[in-house]
Amino acid sequence: MRSLFLILFSLLLLLTSSNLFANVEKFEQANNFFENKEYDNAIELYESILSERIESAALYYNLGNAYFKKGDLGQAVLNYQRAKRLNPTDEDLIHNIEFTKQFTQVQMEGVQLNPINTFMESIVGSYQLNVLAWISSLIFIIFCLLLILRLGLGVRNSILRISTTVFLIVFVTFSGLTTFKYRNDYLTRRAVIIAKESSVLNGPVANSDVEFRGAPGLIVEILNESGDYYNVLFENKRRGWIQKDLLIEI
Repeated sequence: MRSLFLILFSLLLLLTSSNLFANVEKFEQANNFFENKEYDNAIELYESILSERIESAALYYNLGNAYFKKGDLGQAVLNYQRAKRLNPTDEDLIHNIEFTKQFTQVQMEGVQLNPINTFMESIVGSYQLNVLAWISSLIFIIFCLLLILRLGLGVRNSILRISTTVFLIVFVTFSGLTTFKYRNDYLTRRAVIIAKESSVLNGPVANSDVEFRGAPGLIVEILNESGDYYNVLFENKRRGWIQKDLLIEI
């Protein structure tokens, strides 16, 4: 039985290693296609890696570059945003995101109605969720150790009491930031318009009046849905209904 387990484990490890090696080769080949301006071939290979449920910031970033070079602004912005979720501190990525905004046919000047959200985003925006989670966990462990010293072992001094209070405050703060980061990046549904032409309607039916026109590359927040339509919120706080097949969720 043990020998069978070892054989199966070895086969699994071999298959995993082979699959990883094959995808690294695909990635390098896709990069070569990109360098040679064969953008369709590069996109096909990048997408094939993603289809195997393998993702990374570099993969999304390169895929976004390929779509941008091809002239598909919507798909470029979509993949840049997916890369940013995994690596929000990449300067090249941030530069490309800002650079693509000038190519959007419809400009949305954001109006922040909630200054608290704006402030929170400015704090956690450059951190990955797992980093904040690890920091929160470490602070919690230290706080628990301090409690053990005070309550379990009966150590009594002012430094320990102050330290316990400080770590409690820091833990609550980082927990709040981590929760906000998770809610903002993963629970809040956002999408990118990919269609060349998109009508934003005042209702979730085809014969509704057109409020205004969208454009590829615009990022929206999905509020709710009805049938084939999403009710979305644009960066300038305008709302409307748009067909689901005109955008892709980040």
